[in-house]
Amino acid sequence: MKLITSRDNPRLKTIRRLAQDSQAYRKLGLVWMEGDHLCRAALSRGVKPELAVFSEAIWQASEFEWAQCAEEVWVVPDDLFSGLSALESPSKMGFLMTLPSTPDLDPQAATVVLDRLQDAGNVGAILRSASAFGFKQVVAIKGSAGLWSSKVLRAGMGAHFGMGLIESASLDDLKGLQVPLLGTDVHEGPFLHELIQQGKLPRRCAWVMGHEGQGVSPELMALVALKVRIAQPGGEESLNVATAAAICLHASATSN
Repeated sequence: MKLITSRDNPRLKTIRRLAQDSQAYRKLGLVWMEGDHLCRAALSRGVKPELAVFSEAIWQASEFEWAQCAEEVWVVPDDLFSGLSALESPSKMGFLMTLPSTPDLDPQAATVVLDRLQDAGNVGAILRSASAFGFKQVVAIKGSAGLWSSKVLRAGMGAHFGMGLIESASLDDLKGLQVPLLGTDVHEGPFLHELIQQGKLPRRCAWVMGHEGQGVSPELMALVALKVRIAQPGGEESLNVATAAAICLHASATSN
């Protein structure tokens, strides 16, 4: 364990940048994850970070539990750790790790396609649903929020470490998928619950989730094999994209 007290430490400056700039991980090749739950999730998936950083308060309370969690362990004063965090209530601990390499597209994998989704909370929530319902691959079209940004990591709550994540993909990349593409539409296509009742909903497929305001692009929708509507008897015009994704992914995961 090393006690670090200098605010000008180069690695602490790197962590500040990663916490505050959602695109910095791409330039630096590093990922910063903050919080007890997220760090535990990473360890449970076999991730061992290069560096673990703890505030003095949490280290004093749990030194023996975390002593071997990383290749290197730093402890910093509480106020210095607060300066590393972009959270209103800093989590008091975090891991710094190398950005995982991008896997090759698995043409047969149950997949979620993100078409220019820009809200980090939505993206993280969809990753969490994808992991929960057995979708092993997420493909983010160029223009989507950074999958490994600190905000998406927090919203994903550990889902990142059990799936293949592909960023900045093109429509040509999607042509390599050998599972049917499904997309939601407000006006066209059969209702999701009807497909389930008829046994016609593919279990292994690629669900396309579109931009929060613009929806799925016409070019991508042209590749979709089946448009599906979600019944909304309450009369709302549309659903939040993360909510729609959870409904669709659960439906596929539990279909016969």
